[in-house]
Amino acid sequence: MSYLSRRSVLQATVGLAAGGALARPYIANAAATTASAWFTQGFIPEEDAALKQVVANYEKESGNKIDLSIVPFAPLAQKIISAISTGAVPDVMNHDIADAIIIPQNAWHDKLIDLSDISKPYAAEFSSTVNLAAQYWNNVTKKRGYYLAPFKTACIPFHIWGDLVEEAGYKMADAPKTWTAFWDWFKPMQAKLRDKGHRGFYAMGLQITSTGPADGNNMFYGQILAHGGKNFMTSDGKAHFDDPQVKEAVIKSIEFTTSAYKEGYVPPGALSWNDADDNNAFHAKTILMDFDGTISTELAMIHNKKNYDAAVTMGLPLGDAGQPTPAQLGAGGCFMAKGCKNEAVGKDFIKYISQPKVANGYLKAGLGRWLPCMPSIVKNDSWWLSDSDPHRKAYVTEGLLGPSVPFFYVYNPGVAVANAQQVWGQMQANVIRNGTKPQDAAEQGFKQIQTILDQYKIVQS
Repeated sequence: MSYLSRRSVLQATVGLAAGGALARPYIANAAATTASAWFTQGFIPEEDAALKQVVANYEKESGNKIDLSIVPFAPLAQKIISAISTGAVPDVMNHDIADAIIIPQNAWHDKLIDLSDISKPYAAEFSSTVNLAAQYWNNVTKKRGYYLAPFKTACIPFHIWGDLVEEAGYKMADAPKTWTAFWDWFKPMQAKLRDKGHRGFYAMGLQITSTGPADGNNMFYGQILAHGGKNFMTSDGKAHFDDPQVKEAVIKSIEFTTSAYKEGYVPPGALSWNDADDNNAFHAKTILMDFDGTISTELAMIHNKKNYDAAVTMGLPLGDAGQPTPAQLGAGGCFMAKGCKNEAVGKDFIKYISQPKVANGYLKAGLGRWLPCMPSIVKNDSWWLSDSDPHRKAYVTEGLLGPSVPFFYVYNPGVAVANAQQVWGQMQANVIRNGTKPQDAAEQGFKQIQTILDQYKIVQS
């Protein structure tokens, strides 16, 4: 991929502005007022520039004002949680993992505003998985609602140093097509590359961590799905730990990750990695491959043509039994808390950014780190599947054109609580540090999670 030229940036901005002109706001200029909005700082500068352009377009079209705050990832999560707790909330909120750490519990406790009037009209256009991923259970109203208005989505691809694979004497075209064989294929490359002078080098960036917040959980659920455990939890919010296939999938997942660590194919520090540490290790070329959400790993190198071209983005291998492995698809967008001061303008802005042409222009100007929620967008706009950027094409294909499932916390907020407690990381750490058998670790984990889920029993009205 060539460097992003000034002309291409201008073209993206013009396309974004055109999308705004075609998508008229919903409040007349005479009703102009100000709404406050908190958004996550982008992983790359282009994301923030794209957001600011959307806000500027909206303000120009509507006469309303958006008091925009762009805040780094971790501080914003703390800021939002504190605001909802105290009731001093902004009108519009966005966070990259709000769907995992904020919305499930707060929708359950009826602290958020149902945005179904914004999102439901697009239900037929959303991917079926995004449609599920945006609807959360409210335990007061006893029903699900769109407590997240989605305009973007993301999945978890593989990130691989293709040049190092070749240096080790292998070819990416020969990579195995099934899950465990695929991971294992990289193991012998570790010794070959160390022999060639790559000191402190490891084959795998497995986030086998109990630190969190998200990557370790996401990696482990990916293992469970690939090993046939898709019925770990069903859409009624009930776990199925007594299902032999689920038990086997969890045990196999623990065996695989802990064996890879104990055999020395994973950096020792991975037991305490946070969500940035695997990215840093990849960029430092101290790991050969990683399994991590979005293509932020690659986009962080987009202005370094050599490294950008040397990396390879890949979708998911088949499961060990030969079945397609579904991608975990999360929904991203805006949400609102009860008690906000300007619900009308807040909703109006969310309606604006949710429109397909606006959202598509926004996401493209952000270089495609996030995917559109609607498969029709990537099918009708050749930019998304262009061969000119194989990273983006592989990412889009996995997320929107292949099989997918929502994260389990959408079905029951107890899963979000278990994730926050890093139950999966603790199970793996017990095997590594304490010699616990994978079967026993799985049973301990099931009991711990079930105790949490017992506090979040979903009863239909």
